[in-house]
Amino acid sequence: MRAECKGEMMRKILTTLMLGCIALAGCESLRFGPSEDQKQNAWLHNRTTAAAAQSAKAEDASEKLQALTQLSQLQSRAFTSYYGLPRELPPAQSAEEILAESNFQLAERASDQSAQRPDAFVLADSIFELAIGICALMGGVYGTRAVGFLKDARAKSKALKEIIEGNELFKSRNSEFAEDFKAAHKDQSPGTRQIVAELKSS
Repeated sequence: MRAECKGEMMRKILTTLMLGCIALAGCESLRFGPSEDQKQNAWLHNRTTAAAAQSAKAEDASEKLQALTQLSQLQSRAFTSYYGLPRELPPAQSAEEILAESNFQLAERASDQSAQRPDAFVLADSIFELAIGICALMGGVYGTRAVGFLKDARAKSKALKEIIEGNELFKSRNSEFAEDFKAAHKDQSPGTRQIVAELKSS
């Protein structure tokens, strides 16, 4: 009875971990936490929209433009709240300070950083490592089997990454064989194609 409960618990843990690995490997929405540049950029965006709203009002712009700049300022508060305040606030007391070249460079860096995504293989490897540690702590026959299974799965994940990287390197160095290479892989299942496409883009 006790062994059955332990076995059922191990199955649940392994199922949860595997679903987590699958979700992480194919999850495009995973992102790094905001960097200091991104936080500064969000704060400067709020200051920029506030300055634009004030200028539109002071210059007696159309009601439509004034409403748009006011809405933009209000929307910008959500970005600043979401990202959090930076450790150091850039100078932004006037339009001249806001329009400094350094702030344009900051916006470029923040934009580049926002496009970065975690490597799916690194995340999967971390999850495997955590799962192996948990199963090793549980011990017993099921824990030992689970550790072996997870180590094997992690080794296969690393092998798949190496194969895909090798294939991409071959294609880039031997463009004349690209069509033959594609033809050789034409019978891949849709699931395999999706996995390969996700791994190539990460």
